[in-house]
Amino acid sequence: MRTSIATVCVSGTLVDKLHACADAGFDGVEIFEPDLLAAPESPEEIAALAGRLGLTLDLYQPMRDVEGVDEETFAGVLRRAEAKFRLMRRLGMDLVLCCSNVATATIDDDAVSASQLRRLGDLAEGYGIRIAFEALAWGRYVDDYRRAWRIVELADHPAVGICLDSFHMLSRGHDPAGIAAIPGERIFFVQFADAPLLSMDVLSWSRHHRLFPGEGGFDLADFTARVVAAGYTGPWSLEVFNDTFRQTDPRRTALHARRSLRWLEDAVARIAPDATADRPDIAMLPDAAAPSHVDFVEITAEDTSAVEELLAQLGFTPRGRHRTKPVTLWTAGKARVILNEQHARGRVPQLAAIGFEVDDAEAVDLRMHDLRVPRAYRRTYASEERLDGAVAPDGTEVYWAQAADEGDPAWVREFEHGEPPRESPVLGVDHISLTQPWQVVEESTLFYTAGFALSLDSRTEVPGPAGLVESRVLTAPNGAIRIPLNVAPPILTERGSAGGAVLPQHAAFGCADVRALARAARTRGFEPLTMPANYYDDIAARFDLTDAFVEDLRDLHLGYDRDPAGEYLHFYTRTLGEVFLEFVERIDGYAGFAAGTAPVRLTAQRGR
Repeated sequence: MRTSIATVCVSGTLVDKLHACADAGFDGVEIFEPDLLAAPESPEEIAALAGRLGLTLDLYQPMRDVEGVDEETFAGVLRRAEAKFRLMRRLGMDLVLCCSNVATATIDDDAVSASQLRRLGDLAEGYGIRIAFEALAWGRYVDDYRRAWRIVELADHPAVGICLDSFHMLSRGHDPAGIAAIPGERIFFVQFADAPLLSMDVLSWSRHHRLFPGEGGFDLADFTARVVAAGYTGPWSLEVFNDTFRQTDPRRTALHARRSLRWLEDAVARIAPDATADRPDIAMLPDAAAPSHVDFVEITAEDTSAVEELLAQLGFTPRGRHRTKPVTLWTAGKARVILNEQHARGRVPQLAAIGFEVDDAEAVDLRMHDLRVPRAYRRTYASEERLDGAVAPDGTEVYWAQAADEGDPAWVREFEHGEPPRESPVLGVDHISLTQPWQVVEESTLFYTAGFALSLDSRTEVPGPAGLVESRVLTAPNGAIRIPLNVAPPILTERGSAGGAVLPQHAAFGCADVRALARAARTRGFEPLTMPANYYDDIAARFDLTDAFVEDLRDLHLGYDRDPAGEYLHFYTRTLGEVFLEFVERIDGYAGFAAGTAPVRLTAQRGR
């Protein structure tokens, strides 16, 4: 399919935006009028630049408040429209977006609106221009695409069609089934935007909180499949108003945007094979199931000895040093922790990489290539196992390897002179919690959902001493992969910020008996993160726990949570550099992350 994007989606000057969109692989752009008005270049120069970059100029937008008005007002509409049409001819454009009236409408009559659109169509036709009429979700009278289509039908003009916008339709809960009643050739343009499901006025929601496809709560795959089934063959165009995207690097945002359309294309091809059977331009991504397990967690530092001491206290086994690199491997149960001192001058301990076991490593590799994800590179010698990887938007390197039928993966054999694995209460990696800079969390969400077929499971906000921490959890269908993405206030996410504060990342390890592990670790000199007495007084009251049980938790500095499905016991290590570890025991069907304990933990870490 042809792809397009509104210039309002990215930051910079109009010239910056055009270069970014072309580099990202878009076929065309919508020219957002304020971008053109602010440009020092003439319309002819903009058109020439787009041509050199291989971009078509698909839609000029928006033209507002054109229907539902008295005749005196409509005369002004025609004068304004003629000026727009002359400008569009200078740009070489032939399609303009006309929004339903929100300001000057005084006549709530479909026949009047249709008559005025017909007369506007007559004027546009003389300039070789068509009009795409769109129902804004906050339109004064016309706020439903079905009514907009009735007006277009009544106008009955070849230069007047409809524009469908997923946000305006889905934010109001309008049933997309009505798209089937619209002939494909009368759908002049389609705009796509996702959004989180918020409870707020629709105008503010639209202007500040739209997202790219796959990042919000709208069923865009169903919407798009209906548009395709109706016979629409024009561009799939993104119109995303978002405060974050208008502040970040335009080239990166444009790549992010193009990746989201590739995700949407795949989703539509999968749910609507009949509608896309005769559309070879709508293709699925290479098949790849969600990862089956976490292969490894990697911590990087100039000196990893403090982490080695911590792992030894917690019963991990040193499995040896890599035969060609300053890298060591520690294991407990099926959990594998790599400590890497290579190229780490000046770095304090930080969680730098994770690895997944996948059922088809080649398919994941093809999928990542198709999504144009930046690749991770590590020097590998001929005798060593190759690990394919990508760089997540937050800078974490994410690797994938073919799952072993049994036993350790092949790369483990590259570590020499280690000890044989010992029995441990640790079972494996339970979850990996990654701190996200505020400007990349949406991109990170798409990275894991589109690249690894993970699903957005839940969202929550946790109060901390420096503000709210937003957490969204990505999971695999089998529950073996859990990745909370945490978005903290900027002071806690920007390295080198005031006070040098960084919200640490962490890996959590599942245990068969977390209390036994805590006791054994204490005999080896382990000191957990100290939990305050007030915390234990609170959980004793909230959960009606016995005094003896609470005293055991207090003695071991364990956290506790319970829900209708089960219980959760856990403890934290103290922070080393920018990373800490957590050890958890899930009892019965508990699937959460002890959100009630997180504020206590954040405050305790702040005090260290």
